[in-house]
Amino acid sequence: MRGAGPPQEGFTGVLIANRGEIAVRIARTLRGLGITSVAVYVPSDAGGKHTLEADIALEVPTYLDIEAIIAAALDSGAQAVHPGYGFLAENAAFARRCAEAGLVFVGPPADAVDAMGDKIRAKATVAAAGVPVVPGRAEPASLEDWSDFPALIKPSAGGGGKGMVLVRSAAELPEAIASARRTALAAFGDGTLLIERYVQNPRHIEIQIMADTHGNVVHLGERECSLQRRHQKIIEEAPSPFVGPETRARMGAAAAEAARAVGYVGAGTVEFIVDGTTGAYHFMEMNTRLQVEHPVTELVTGLDLVELQLRVAAGELLPFGQDDVRLTGHAVEARVYAEDPARGFLPSGGRVLALREPGDPGPGVAATASPRGGAIVRVDSGLAEGGAVGTAFDPMLSKVITWAPDRATALAALDRALARTAVLGVVTNIPFLRALAAHPAVTAGELDTGLVERVLPELVPATQVPDELPSEVLAAAGLVFHAMPQGDDPWDITDGWRAGEPAWTTWRLESRDGVHAVQVRGLPRESAEVRIDGDAVPARIRIDETPADTPPGLSGGARLHVTVGGRTERYLCARDADTLWLGRDGASWALTRHLIGDPEDRPGAAAAGDGAVRSPMPGTVLVVKAQPGERVSEGQPLLIVEAMKMEHTVTAPHDGTVSQLAVQAGQPVDMDAVLAVVRREPGDSEAMDREA
Repeated sequence: MRGAGPPQEGFTGVLIANRGEIAVRIARTLRGLGITSVAVYVPSDAGGKHTLEADIALEVPTYLDIEAIIAAALDSGAQAVHPGYGFLAENAAFARRCAEAGLVFVGPPADAVDAMGDKIRAKATVAAAGVPVVPGRAEPASLEDWSDFPALIKPSAGGGGKGMVLVRSAAELPEAIASARRTALAAFGDGTLLIERYVQNPRHIEIQIMADTHGNVVHLGERECSLQRRHQKIIEEAPSPFVGPETRARMGAAAAEAARAVGYVGAGTVEFIVDGTTGAYHFMEMNTRLQVEHPVTELVTGLDLVELQLRVAAGELLPFGQDDVRLTGHAVEARVYAEDPARGFLPSGGRVLALREPGDPGPGVAATASPRGGAIVRVDSGLAEGGAVGTAFDPMLSKVITWAPDRATALAALDRALARTAVLGVVTNIPFLRALAAHPAVTAGELDTGLVERVLPELVPATQVPDELPSEVLAAAGLVFHAMPQGDDPWDITDGWRAGEPAWTTWRLESRDGVHAVQVRGLPRESAEVRIDGDAVPARIRIDETPADTPPGLSGGARLHVTVGGRTERYLCARDADTLWLGRDGASWALTRHLIGDPEDRPGAAAAGDGAVRSPMPGTVLVVKAQPGERVSEGQPLLIVEAMKMEHTVTAPHDGTVSQLAVQAGQPVDMDAVLAVVRREPGDSEAMDREA
């Protein structure tokens, strides 16, 4: 349902006050409307994908610097500012400052942002409009004598689940209140809390609304967002497998009333907590912005929500009414994060050495455009080959979205699309997403917000845990290193030739599960022999030619065909110095080569008992708790590393003495960087032997 041209009020330029995949997505709609897109970037994002997609890119000190962003918009000649989501998207002061500067804020009025930004005020407002709310109590009333358990404590000014604490008894209440208040003050600068009855077997279902400046409010159906971990959404879909037409109409009408109650304009989402047993629903909060999961609504309605935001912001009437909204087929979205499920979902980072993404990029594709009723694959991504993924911003890298005529086909298409996604150089959660989407409870639609945590032990072993490195991956890495020149001379290939028969060349290859000896002799592309830790593995490879613009050494990615025991698998392959990345079926592995006799200080060596203490994620050393020469005990905290506002305490691997301390507070570190070394003393070894 695309308009005939740019908004009538004549926006010729729009500044996008954001970064990453949402900035790229907004820029593409602007291009389709013939409107100049203006990106902003901080120094670490120079050359990022969103700056390349935009027509103009301007540097700002931070994405939260209101005055710098206003100045950039005015300097560029833009008439409007689109905030995306996150950063300043729900900042009423920013919306007001835009108006003062003569810029149109592509979002709701500042008063509506204020009303819905405070959970206590929002509940009171929508309750007065007749919208069901969860029974609860807000400060300044007393929370300590609450008696309806289980209960949920929430920061009034918060969002994204931060600071929420589940309380199951009165005995837990005092500490839960103290914990929630500490988090609320640290994260939002406001320690005000509310307490609510905890809904058993809860489903998280949200309604997309759109309102114009002429008093028209419509809803665009619901999204099921129950698949969450630590209150963070992972996979979303539309429509919900739980909601029928009658419930959809009632919830949609309630959401529209909530929007009218605050004079809402633009795109917004009203979130409900729904009892998975009774179907009773209650208002939870309203997000006064575009949602991360908006593509699933676009695919089932055929609407471009960003275009509608721009038209409404320009004063146009909504081009349709409630009776015109149709939901066609089913759409599912998975969020690809730079995080490591095998390490407790800690943030990861690195440089994108090779990238393969399926489907078509860009804004809403009408579901009815699907040829012969087949599936549609869409990717909203902020990734580009050569780009750096750090820990200064949200870890979401991209979103893989599929549409199909029915839910089962959409889920199957999502699995195939994730399997065709490869990000080499950065550890991602793609294998975890595939395992979750295929879980029997998910395919059956039996969802609730606690499902992921309950079945997590079933999901994580299905990903790339350290003790499951496939032998064919080791064989492939050994063959690739064996086939490549080891110096500047192209004839310098380690084929092991000698008079009589080829000699074995030994590669010591490290992955997260330790070190493996991979021996190769012969020519890998013809008749090589491989041994892994002494066991023979019949294997050979074929390396396809890399793209013409790919730098030497497999940077940028090459296709690799590996045959082990008569079975051939395809890999994406990229090399970064002595580390080789291999990707297949959405999973990736990094293997580092070492010649026999290399120093023992190496990635992964701590697992072998060398005492090296390594950073579990890329980040910044926040606190150093030990000193060189200090005696420490196993499990004693040594350092705290922070990334993406997440703190991780690094502990001593065993009793001993801190023989090296390689970092100081405030120092940035890479994943697996050596932070300290704890050396065993003779007495420690003897004690360990006695215990054994």
